[in-house]
Amino acid sequence: MDQISTILIDDERSCLQNLERKLAEFCPEVRIIAVVEQPAEAIFLIKHHKPDVIFLDIEMPHLNGFRMLNELTDYQGEIIFTTAYSQYTIEAIRFSAFDYLMKPVVIEDLQAAVKRLTRQLAIRTKDRLDVLREALTKNHSQDDRIAVPTGDGLELIQMKNVVRIESSSNYSRIYFMAGKSLLVTRLLKEFEEMLRPYRFFRVHNIHLINLNYVRKYIRGDGGKAIMENGDEIDVSRRRKDEFLRLING
Repeated sequence: MDQISTILIDDERSCLQNLERKLAEFCPEVRIIAVVEQPAEAIFLIKHHKPDVIFLDIEMPHLNGFRMLNELTDYQGEIIFTTAYSQYTIEAIRFSAFDYLMKPVVIEDLQAAVKRLTRQLAIRTKDRLDVLREALTKNHSQDDRIAVPTGDGLELIQMKNVVRIESSSNYSRIYFMAGKSLLVTRLLKEFEEMLRPYRFFRVHNIHLINLNYVRKYIRGDGGKAIMENGDEIDVSRRRKDEFLRLING
């Protein structure tokens, strides 16, 4: 296997040294081109060397990781973000299917991220960066998109086209208004956390639905939600009250 070229960017020298050491010791398939503390220098080196992947710290003074990416409009390699905090930022990264590592970086997490790098992803970095920027805005709209991992890469989908998502063991199946479905390698719990601000609600252990497509509710112990495409979805008893509040609100 060819080596994966990379540039490491972080304003904290100790974090850079720690990541560089762990990559050298535990990820021999990665070739480090440069280790950089200054974003401006990193931009120049990335444009010049065009590495396969960059490890990029998010919280840097003067020019943070996201703003730095605005200067790299032609970059087509992978990005692994590194961060010490900010749940909001992490959720946005997950929307775009980029990888991230929490500081201090754990060896097992680093090895798993590098392993994922060896897979060819179907969606260009530029398109996923657009998704990331959408997710970072405060305006939650179902016009926004999300990048979802499938068995052979990634697909971009628009949330307003999704009727519901159903758990399927360690996978999830997305059902669209057009009648198609897509099996993705992401747990339903992850979708629940990401999509709740976009009017998606988990009405049952195995069902997450788009509240905008609820046509009717049938009373019962928990009851059933009838979707616009005709699907009948069981509502669990313990989630019933919150579900009714949301669709009546």
